[in-house]
Amino acid sequence: MADIRALLNQRILVIDGAMGTMIQRHKLTEEDYRGERFKDWPSDLKGNNDLLCLTQPDIIKGIHKEYLEAGADIIETNTFNAQRVSMADYGMEALSYEINVAAAKIAKQAIKEYQEENPNSQVPNSKFVAGAIGPMNKTLSLSPDVNNPGFRALTFDEAVDAYYEQVKGLVDGGIDLILIETIFDTLNAKAAIFAVKKYFRDVQQPELPIMISGTITDASGRTLSGQTLEAFYTSIMHARPLSVGLNCALGATQMRPHIEELSTIAACYTSAYPNAGLPNAMGEYDEHPSDTAHFIEEWAKEGFVNIVGGCCGTTPDHIRHIAEHVKTIKPRPLPTLEAAL
Repeated sequence: MADIRALLNQRILVIDGAMGTMIQRHKLTEEDYRGERFKDWPSDLKGNNDLLCLTQPDIIKGIHKEYLEAGADIIETNTFNAQRVSMADYGMEALSYEINVAAAKIAKQAIKEYQEENPNSQVPNSKFVAGAIGPMNKTLSLSPDVNNPGFRALTFDEAVDAYYEQVKGLVDGGIDLILIETIFDTLNAKAAIFAVKKYFRDVQQPELPIMISGTITDASGRTLSGQTLEAFYTSIMHARPLSVGLNCALGATQMRPHIEELSTIAACYTSAYPNAGLPNAMGEYDEHPSDTAHFIEEWAKEGFVNIVGGCCGTTPDHIRHIAEHVKTIKPRPLPTLEAAL
């Protein structure tokens, strides 16, 4: 596999777009989600997108290949909710490890097939699979009970255990990178970071590069759990991530000042993959691929980013336009930051 750091020093890399948006295009039914294996499962399964790695692997592989053909250098596994805390919504906690292994293998197979079909289109082995680790459906910093602000639905150790199992599955499936993403509660992210570090200590293997991506939820410039962007970065920099960035919640227009700020404080590479604008009244995204690409091209020319892509509402068309717009722009050079109190 090519050294991703060497590539990041040469050019801006492109990460893929939305998985959920592409799955929705297939208009899958409850029966499609169940497949033969889970046809008698006692609870509804429609909406459990991670389960499709087991019941509809060809659909997931096809989406990965569409993004690769659009110019993505990094594709994310279909595992956003594939840890046992979130999978408990479907009573499928016991499937978490299996789903993560399957998801990683599907993504690796998509790259293998893409490279066989396009032998002259890229530097050999310069496509990467990022194991996607989402934020969970329970938070460690916030109480779900307004009448009991001290209550927590989850302990730190429970979060670590769930993430540890997910990391093990992703690594066993063959991922190249670990992506802890869409972070709105930094304590959950710290649990994921701890789980990653603990896993590689336990197995005595070299640690895979960690990418970290937070979510600024509104114009206040804070995460949902109340941190400013600088406080968020300070909270996770001990992980020595390959990259830190922002994704989701905002479109590129709204995200711009936060990416600019991050580019000045981060000692590592920076990433940004915004939504396709803000959702309309129906919850759908209307921003055209050329518009998204124009905004991201501006960030690239300003020297804000090293990795770019799309989140909710983005498609292979968005990624194709983004890849085309940034391909000749030099990546953000890593700054030399003064250490001072």
